[in-house]
Amino acid sequence: MTTTLPDVKKINREWILVDAKGLVLGRLANRIAKILRGKHKVIYTPFLDTGDFVVVVNAGQVAVTGNKLSQKTYKRYSGYPGGLRTRLMSDVMQDHPDRILRQAVKGMMPDGPLARRQLSKLKIFNGPTHPYQAQQPQPINKALLS
Repeated sequence: MTTTLPDVKKINREWILVDAKGLVLGRLANRIAKILRGKHKVIYTPFLDTGDFVVVVNAGQVAVTGNKLSQKTYKRYSGYPGGLRTRLMSDVMQDHPDRILRQAVKGMMPDGPLARRQLSKLKIFNGPTHPYQAQQPQPINKALLS
């Protein structure tokens, strides 16, 4: 028996539109990560990029459960002594709400060059408009995301 592998050049990549308004952050990030990796397709192969493009609108209106807004911190380190910077989730949500969703999706993906390439197919926008109208992204059912 032989296993057939999909030809990466012939994979049909779809564009999926997700409206994040009112959806819970972790559940949304989990579903987006599965779509980016291609786990929703029959031809899924762990070491090949079989995923689709995902366009997320209204990222600033994503729901956060519990006390995460006042307790969760985001850290970044410059590499220099004393270069550790921390910010609360509420501060990051005001300035760059798209970064919160991107970081959550990145945490749901495996580490490595394949996941970084798959993560580049994620397009996040704070408002209801996006510049990918020409690709005709298909809206996904909210019942599948919640």
